[in-house]
Amino acid sequence: MLDQGSPGPHASLRRALRLLEAVDRHPYGASLADLCRESALPEPAVRDLVSLLCEEGYLQKVDDGWVLGGTFAMLGQYNREQLIRIRLHHKLAELRDELGAAVYFSRYHDGELRVEAVAEAEHAPAVHEWVDFKATAHASAIGKCLLSQLDHDGRLDHLSRHPIARLTSRTITDTEQLMHRLERQPATMPMLDLQEYALGTVCAAVPVTAGSTVGCLATSLPAGNAHRLRAAAELLAERAAPLMLAMAV
Repeated sequence: MLDQGSPGPHASLRRALRLLEAVDRHPYGASLADLCRESALPEPAVRDLVSLLCEEGYLQKVDDGWVLGGTFAMLGQYNREQLIRIRLHHKLAELRDELGAAVYFSRYHDGELRVEAVAEAEHAPAVHEWVDFKATAHASAIGKCLLSQLDHDGRLDHLSRHPIARLTSRTITDTEQLMHRLERQPATMPMLDLQEYALGTVCAAVPVTAGSTVGCLATSLPAGNAHRLRAAAELLAERAAPLMLAMAV
């Protein structure tokens, strides 16, 4: 516990350091309650310190509270991968609010599908992962979008390790039919999942290209909002390039 009653600059410095350590444990945003609890400081003291640290650039306000600010990046004290992840999280949250739907960023890496970030909210719930996404690339918009960016042998290799299974009555279960669909998929068109992974949910995914990255942006909607899917996919396509640029800066 901090020496809350100690006067002088050293006590203030210790409080500030403990507060920064608490924020660092919450890369996507530490709330006021988190900071009070983890720093063992009263709320007025936390508010004062947060205000000062924000002014100096050591903290930055985000939707979910506070994160470490740009001053750390300039000092070389903050891991670049963490900065990229936080920036990605914020961009996806902005896109989620613009679409009014959950948004996903996924990559195909080391032979597996990885959903690396999801922006969801009460008004924009994410798809319930009732079967592991890694094993169901053949049925999801995300999976098919990533597979479509692989070469023929890469697709066959993935399907040999994750055999096609029927998840709903709409799931494609014929390997040749799926391969034909993937090979004919135009790079400029979104990949759709019309209740193939889960009944009651429709999804769209667009490729994200940056160097050797095989990635995609995706969104999901209740089947009753399927009429919104095309427009949502067009917005994803518009945001894909700026998103990767923002992450690279």
